[in-house]
Amino acid sequence: MPVTDVLRRLTGLCDVLDVHVTDDEPAGVDLLTDPGAFVDAEAARIETRYGVRVPRHVAASRALHDYAWSAALLMSGPWFLERRVPLVRPQDLRADLATASYQVRPAGDAGDDLLGALTAHLEPVLAAFAPLTRRGSRALWGMAGDDLVSGLWYLGRVLDREDDGIRAASELLPGPVGRFPAGAAFRNLTAPDGSCHPTRTRAGCCMFYAIRPTEACGTCPRTPDAERLRRIG
Repeated sequence: MPVTDVLRRLTGLCDVLDVHVTDDEPAGVDLLTDPGAFVDAEAARIETRYGVRVPRHVAASRALHDYAWSAALLMSGPWFLERRVPLVRPQDLRADLATASYQVRPAGDAGDDLLGALTAHLEPVLAAFAPLTRRGSRALWGMAGDDLVSGLWYLGRVLDREDDGIRAASELLPGPVGRFPAGAAFRNLTAPDGSCHPTRTRAGCCMFYAIRPTEACGTCPRTPDAERLRRIG
């Protein structure tokens, strides 16, 4: 089966993965050659959606977070579904500035080394974005690891296999591995009714708190366990 078919299955399952799989040259911006245009478009989207103007480095972090989450799931999703890892190079994944969607044309199969393939993809992307985000390498790789973990967690929930998604992420990142500075580190919260709910704390910030200070994401170090349980309930 062509790897494009596996990716189309993945994008069909994941409503929030806004990616079009194409057999042609992908249209859109190459982030390695023009990351600034991607950041400017994200800043405009944030102002339109939330009514706030954020510093450019915040917009850069948000744009990179969205890209890294999408790129990671495009590789980890087929690995989770069929133990295949698409070869997706940065030039194979292009961004549409107007819609914040992506087009991808994989270059084939990368084998079964998911972390190696993802690292090779992200290294030049993180290097290109580092000056715009004003964040160091460890922080950026921490965010990339978070995006890998959260994508698998999300896919597990989509398939009603949350435990499998958590297990897969935990096996990939049992602790610091390669460029990724932290493990998946899931833990359980116990609600007043005795029910257990998995959670984790991000190793790298997605910067949403800079847009909505009172609405930090559910895995943010700023969000206490009591608030996490309140949101679950």
